[in-house]
Amino acid sequence: MSKSANTRRILRLTQLSVLVALLLIFGFTSIGYIKIGVIEITLNVIPVAIAAIVLGPSAGAICGAVFGLTSFWQAVSGMSAFGAALVAISPIYTLIICLIPRILEGLLTGLIFKGLSKVCKGNSVPCAVSSLCCPLLNTLLFVGSFLLLFSRTDFFASLYSQSAASNILAFFAWFVGLNGAVEAAAGFVISSAASKALLTANKRIR
Repeated sequence: MSKSANTRRILRLTQLSVLVALLLIFGFTSIGYIKIGVIEITLNVIPVAIAAIVLGPSAGAICGAVFGLTSFWQAVSGMSAFGAALVAISPIYTLIICLIPRILEGLLTGLIFKGLSKVCKGNSVPCAVSSLCCPLLNTLLFVGSFLLLFSRTDFFASLYSQSAASNILAFFAWFVGLNGAVEAAAGFVISSAASKALLTANKRIR
């Protein structure tokens, strides 16, 4: 292995380790979550987006998996009231909706960035669009999985009645509205700026 290749490998592993550590801090403390009643807004999408953009789809999937596993831990431990309610209904389904959407979120964000990088000059547009897509994918995939796996439960019926929605689309809009807006805003501002800066720094180091 050449010196430059070894340097790139070490740099990649170091940056991935830092992002995973950040996810663990977010996951095992209250730092990564903003709780408004039963609704939880997560900032964990930021490290996932940065990993996917800077390090690629596989790193995005790895960080997504860490995000998902810490979410499941919060559910099992009772740290998340929403997650605990889901675990009481089905631990297996809860693991699925915590893990699979987050892995796909990181993977797809990385693929979106790679695709945009081929047709756009510079990193500004790919970073911004991918950073926006990551939290939107998180919200849509998680809530979509929730509707698919838990829509026949009393817990869902209770949430549905609270929303005063007239149909499932209205409920979906009510449930994801605040989450999606806050997570998308944070992702767009923080993830895009951090990703662009790291990509520039990595290019100089190489």
